[in-house]
Amino acid sequence: MAVYFVLQIKWDSEEVLRTYAQGLSGMIEKHGGRFIVASKDFQVVEGTWKPGRLIVLEFPTMQTFRDWYDSEEYRPLRELRVRNSRSDAVVATGL
Repeated sequence: MAVYFVLQIKWDSEEVLRTYAQGLSGMIEKHGGRFIVASKDFQVVEGTWKPGRLIVLEFPTMQTFRDWYDSEEYRPLRELRVRNSRSDAVVATGL
């Protein structure tokens, strides 16, 4: 069953974002995932969300998500993201 990684994020620096994005290029697909949404163009229709960007990734299973998220390959990028942004993230099982 597909799972979705949903991330709302505000980067401290566009330069760090570019470094992160370059490192991430191809990695999601290599781990069986795909981008569904990667945008800073959205409208909040309920609540008080104020993300700088909204990201939604789809993975075939929770295991393929965990394999990517916990991988040695992604770890340095995840640490870069955490140090240089403010974010909230969830992973949820689809229907």
